[in-house]
Amino acid sequence: MKLLQLLFLACVIGISVCTYSDKKHDTKLNVLLLYMDDLRPQLRAYGHTQALSPNIDALVKNGVTFTNAYCNVAVCGASRASMLTGMRPTKNIFRDYKTFIQEDAPNAITLPQLFKQNGYRVISNGKIYHHLDDRMSDWDEVWRPYAFDKNPDGLSPTDYWQSLWRDYWLAENIAVYKKTNRGPAFESANVSDTTYIDGLMTQKVIRDLEKLKEQDKPFFLTAGFISPHLPFNAPSRYWEAYDREEIKQPYNNFVPKNAPAISISKNNELRQYNGIPPKGVQVSDSTAISLIHGYYATVSYVDALIGTILSKLTELGLDENTVVVLVSDHGFNLQEHTQWAKWTSHRTSMQVPLIISSPFLKQKHNTDALVELVDIYPTLAELCGLSMPERQLEGASLLPIMKREKLKGKDHVFIKNANGYTVKTQRYCYTEFINPENDKIITGTLYDHQNDPDENVNVYDEKAYKEVVEQMHDILHSAYKKNVYGK
Repeated sequence: MKLLQLLFLACVIGISVCTYSDKKHDTKLNVLLLYMDDLRPQLRAYGHTQALSPNIDALVKNGVTFTNAYCNVAVCGASRASMLTGMRPTKNIFRDYKTFIQEDAPNAITLPQLFKQNGYRVISNGKIYHHLDDRMSDWDEVWRPYAFDKNPDGLSPTDYWQSLWRDYWLAENIAVYKKTNRGPAFESANVSDTTYIDGLMTQKVIRDLEKLKEQDKPFFLTAGFISPHLPFNAPSRYWEAYDREEIKQPYNNFVPKNAPAISISKNNELRQYNGIPPKGVQVSDSTAISLIHGYYATVSYVDALIGTILSKLTELGLDENTVVVLVSDHGFNLQEHTQWAKWTSHRTSMQVPLIISSPFLKQKHNTDALVELVDIYPTLAELCGLSMPERQLEGASLLPIMKREKLKGKDHVFIKNANGYTVKTQRYCYTEFINPENDKIITGTLYDHQNDPDENVNVYDEKAYKEVVEQMHDILHSAYKKNVYGK
């Protein structure tokens, strides 16, 4: 009897191990992080057919796609700091795009630092931390196009790179940029894929893969794409892949019913470009179509670059031992609810694509489990067998969900945007706007995603939802008390 039990136990252990690995897996897993900027889940795996992204679609078929993933703050600097430390934002840290990890969380062990401490070759390519000179010692190498070239006027690498990422190639756009330091919000130039900054970065990632193939160390390699961040600049072929006549503005280009003014973004990002009217004035229909067209073109451009990277990974045989993660720092508004860009408490700002592919994970599926970006840190640590820092991580490993398709994920996740504090459950999205001076609630929003997935009616003050508001308020001020009050 005991022999049978031991044999059964051995089989169970064997099955468990084979879920993650096979007989070839006798070395540490590599990690390839494909980190995108402003990519909303406007992909086929998420039920959308407008964007042309065949390489991301292929990655979906080879991994686990999280269709209900949310960032923890919908602005780049803070979101990246949150994801790469595994720590949620609070009233006092990870507040906006200007966030530096070394200032807000100087004692945190970041995700790349953890891999570096465990013997990995760790390389930052492109935009990973928002600021180039933030926690540079976390990496073995930090690289962005142009950043370490000789630069004028004594600018720091960060300042110089930030001045160049509005990467124009048409003569008229370059002239406008030099004259105004602004430039247009989009560009279609007849150039090769390797011309724009993301193309240069992709070539660097290819060179890295070729070098890493010859090394004994496992690697944590990143590809931090700027696109589809503004300006929407891409080679002409990607613009021409779309029929302009088929591109439409969102049907809900209006302020949601009963929405408080504070919930409508006053983000000035788009207004920093030539040809865009000042804040408070809607862009013309023609310009709106061009912006949406440009957004799709940049998505397709990066998709092609991702295809190049993944093809090289396969060519070198590194796909047999590499976890691939594709994720965005936050979503993006394309005129939904009159809003452009991000940093709002609407779903279009907060929901993100998340795909994780591992050669040693047999399950390939889509999951509607509710997850958040702070979950990525413990997931990669567990996949690679690394011990995690105590009392720092606020997320949970996604490995159980990756193994079992029907798990529902979390009961709720937390997002903070400016003075808006959000609790998202499977059905509801609840936000309180809180005065930072006295911690008093100014107003709130509640959107019922079951009946109103596009968030067109705020039901915060409706009697039928009174109990829901009370329940969501209790969750926010208990489960996320330290995030709301910063202590």
